[in-house]
Amino acid sequence: MKVSIGSQIKEGPWGGGNAFVVNLSEFLKSKGHEVIYDLKEQDIDIILLTDPRTNSEGSSFDHKDIKRYLKYVNYQALVFHRVNECDQRKNTSNVNEFYIEANKVADSTIFVSSWLQNLYKDEGMPQTRNKVILGGANTKIFNNKGIVKWNESSPIRIVTHHWGANWNKGFQIYKKLDERLANSEFKNKYEFTYIGNLPKSFKFINSQHIPPLSGVALSSELKKHHLYITASLNEPSGNHHIEAAQCGLPLLYIESGGIPEHCNGYGVPFNEINFFEKLNEVSQDYFSHQKKIINYPLNADLMSKNYLDYFYRMLSEKEKIIADRSYLPTDNKIYKSAYYILLYLKKVLVNNKVYRKVIHAFTKE
Repeated sequence: MKVSIGSQIKEGPWGGGNAFVVNLSEFLKSKGHEVIYDLKEQDIDIILLTDPRTNSEGSSFDHKDIKRYLKYVNYQALVFHRVNECDQRKNTSNVNEFYIEANKVADSTIFVSSWLQNLYKDEGMPQTRNKVILGGANTKIFNNKGIVKWNESSPIRIVTHHWGANWNKGFQIYKKLDERLANSEFKNKYEFTYIGNLPKSFKFINSQHIPPLSGVALSSELKKHHLYITASLNEPSGNHHIEAAQCGLPLLYIESGGIPEHCNGYGVPFNEINFFEKLNEVSQDYFSHQKKIINYPLNADLMSKNYLDYFYRMLSEKEKIIADRSYLPTDNKIYKSAYYILLYLKKVLVNNKVYRKVIHAFTKE
């Protein structure tokens, strides 16, 4: 099976979306499947749209590119849209509407949480052929081997990490925690480390800040701590808390977005009002939570297996799925030639506006 994933893999720290592509790609290849990241080949079986926004650095093709591929090259490829973004996450105003429009090219939709699925359902995205698949991290990197255990006499070392620097990543809580650490009595009980990027002009005063890390370096740093906190608001899924859980850190997690679906049963939930109360609660029952987190079930292999199983399931219904599409396939040599001319134009026309005008004139789309 040949799978095309619409993302460019970035080296080094780059956020959960990039980690998802790396993990899924490695799993599919380990099972004997071919993985590519463009639409240049004529025999693609599965197309996975990961981000339809053409201005996104990680995106390698969008929904319009997919539609042209289906019409002009290979209408038998099945299209899956992985939805992991929404306006609520960063207080934007155009993402949901755009994703609903882009989703029209998809034969099936995969949501990263039930919370996100319900959000888009309420906003009118069709709910036929869709599935929720929770995330997971690479167990070869993120595991509980070599974790530093709390000795009960030293402060509990709290940690979190984010690639994104948006305020909604949890800084309303991280700022409160940092300010409370100015209190000597509180500081005798806790320490706090933030790994990742910070909002512009924001600085921690009483906490440690470490620039973004990834892979083994990130895992090693997480294992030096005892408790993980995530206060990220309206997070559709997130990868940070999963990585920490796999490293054996009990979770103190905000009741927002899809985060509780990944954390429930493996720590203590909180909200902005009761945060310090819940911090005290998880600290008092720390070893009970640590014992539970050792059996944390989510990981990249399970996630990727769920994707592969769903691909197979949809392939078994391929004939009906193609028949249900709202547009007719073309798939002949003339249109294939036209398609590859368009690919060439996209490569040589640096100005995206010029490219879009050519595309519109050529395809009437």
